[in-house]
Amino acid sequence: MAEHEHVRVAVIGSGFGGLGAAVRLRREGITDFVVLERADSVGGTWRDNSYPGCACDVPSHLYSFSFAPNPEWPRTFSGQEHIRAYLEHVTDTFGLRPHIRLNSEVTVMRWDRERLRWDIETASGSLSADVVVSATGPLSDPKIPDVKGLDSFPGKVFHSARWDHDYDLTGKRVAVIGTGASAIQIVPSIQPEVGRLTLFQRTPAWVMPRMDRAVSGLERSVHRALPLTTKVRRGLLWGIRELQVQAFTKHPDQLGFVERLARRNMYRAVKDPALRARLTPDYRIGCKRILLSSTYYPALARPNVDVVAGGLSEVRGSTLVAADGTEAEVDAIIFGTGFHVTDMPIAERVVGAGGHTLAEAWKGGMAALRGAAAAGFPNWMTIIGPNTGLGNSSMILMIESQLNYMADYLRQLTVLGGRVALDARPAAVDAWNDRVQERMKRTVWNTGGCTSWYLDAAGRNTTIWPGTTSEFRRATRRVDLAEYEVLRAPAAASVNESQLEVGA
Repeated sequence: MAEHEHVRVAVIGSGFGGLGAAVRLRREGITDFVVLERADSVGGTWRDNSYPGCACDVPSHLYSFSFAPNPEWPRTFSGQEHIRAYLEHVTDTFGLRPHIRLNSEVTVMRWDRERLRWDIETASGSLSADVVVSATGPLSDPKIPDVKGLDSFPGKVFHSARWDHDYDLTGKRVAVIGTGASAIQIVPSIQPEVGRLTLFQRTPAWVMPRMDRAVSGLERSVHRALPLTTKVRRGLLWGIRELQVQAFTKHPDQLGFVERLARRNMYRAVKDPALRARLTPDYRIGCKRILLSSTYYPALARPNVDVVAGGLSEVRGSTLVAADGTEAEVDAIIFGTGFHVTDMPIAERVVGAGGHTLAEAWKGGMAALRGAAAAGFPNWMTIIGPNTGLGNSSMILMIESQLNYMADYLRQLTVLGGRVALDARPAAVDAWNDRVQERMKRTVWNTGGCTSWYLDAAGRNTTIWPGTTSEFRRATRRVDLAEYEVLRAPAAASVNESQLEVGA
């Protein structure tokens, strides 16, 4: 990396958000950009999560870019290896590799008020950029709870997103901590090979059958020959989920029917009434993400599995102690305890116009104008920002809406001309956030009676979008300059910049 390299746009991360941003930049005619990736390959969460059974819970034809349809999906719900391969394919198809800097973790980025640019320090050198697009994603930094005595455990410990493939689980006594989306895939995958599996469950999840099947060769050949059929399939999958949104956002009482289906799913596989009682949630379905599995409950009913109805509270040597006092001696601990979602670590590394970090600006809760722009952080946008998550559909739909917003943001900067920046007005951020939080009040995520990873430390839902993907697309189609303060570089700085460029 050149010592004083300057680019128009720096994209942080190379998952769906970062690669999508890179493709969109090229389609907008912008080639002066870099993608800064901390790891040694692209893929984001689909590179990091390689645990046994890892797969997506959104249908493949919907969990892919609209501009890069894949007629070759092998299953209706694809596994991690196929999604990762798809992202590598997108990288090559759209010629993104020359723009990607691997092993370039961002350590800090600071706004230069004089030059109206971001100065960025990375593990591979320094550079500056007119605009930063942060696509680090909410599922990128694993969260391991602070458990008393954990450092004294003599066995193997790892998080599901940092799976140790060199460690042989065969015949071992294994504890899985957590019952979220990762755990319900891991448990049935490792249950047949471990000696004993103890699942520490703080809160049971609602689990629906996973309607997964192989996509036939005939289907794939039709999709190859008639690309319109892939588009129609995607449209149907999208439409079904759009129709479901009302139940989550406005009429949670309508979810009772879905709850009955989930109970039936459990009753079919779990005959022991005591185990069934431990696995039955006491909150409305949909309050936490509805999980999909046809193998989770059957695995829990196997004789080598114990379900402890209490979270892990203490570790005493090789003995794990649950909140209810239950003890289990184990050889390995696997944490399926999620990620830093409402306290994104990247926020500690972003220093804005006022000299404070984004983490400090968000200490009262994350908030960004249209999920993208934070006040006091000019020309800095986030993909998958505050309140852009979904509870029942594909995040790729939201990412593409945010890419529309990013594209118009860059167009506005071009139209304004010269060295210029846009800084979200605090009043505009507050007005947007107030509307979002008002709509959130009657959603199942706020009224369903659970504590989920959607909520921050203060109990505010700063993660989920309380509406349809169509509504969000309309809200992010254009940048409204009235919501931004237009910043111009001081005349002296502009002259100095010109002299530097002439002398370069």
